[in-house]
Amino acid sequence: MNRAKLLITSALLPLFAVQVSAQSVTDSLPQRTVYAEAQNKENCVFVVSKVHPEHLNVYEVMDADTLLRASYPVCIAINRGQKERSGDCKTPESYPGKPFRITQIQDASAWEHDFGDGRGSIPAYGHWFMRLETPGFSGIGIHGSTNNRESLRVGRGSEGCIRLLDEDIIHLKEHYATVGIPVIILPEDFPPLPFELRAAERISDF
Repeated sequence: MNRAKLLITSALLPLFAVQVSAQSVTDSLPQRTVYAEAQNKENCVFVVSKVHPEHLNVYEVMDADTLLRASYPVCIAINRGQKERSGDCKTPESYPGKPFRITQIQDASAWEHDFGDGRGSIPAYGHWFMRLETPGFSGIGIHGSTNNRESLRVGRGSEGCIRLLDEDIIHLKEHYATVGIPVIILPEDFPPLPFELRAAERISDF
């Protein structure tokens, strides 16, 4: 399947899944899509795509296959490309065979941050912060979007972290996340992984 066909197929995926959202009908923010519960969280892998619309897909390794379990809209760093230095507002990238891993899942409901936009120090991380082991950089994680929900509509706007809706970070933690899970963050120009193509083909067969 070529990339163009993959994008078309990906656009059809929500038609064959159960869409779940805590937003009202009038809220046009992107919604997560849930395909199935994980049978074992420890067999899950997260794949973050920097291709618009930016998203985090949850896969579960089952026997000799890798199955799509859920997809979440995300906001990543405002600047494109591989992270090179602290403060460059880029999201670091990792590849199959050398993924990042979740090292901690921390209650971040009381954490604050000053974005330098005049709002001062405000709650900013949602309920959970899933800290990533990103060699060469610290403070990178997957977290909520308290006071920054609108950034999920654009897909870009963080200082380097991967930002989800607050209700989505709670859902991700409850159903799929655990310490040790590998996290792959693919560059904009990286081709889809083989198991991503297979997952798209299965959905398109319906």
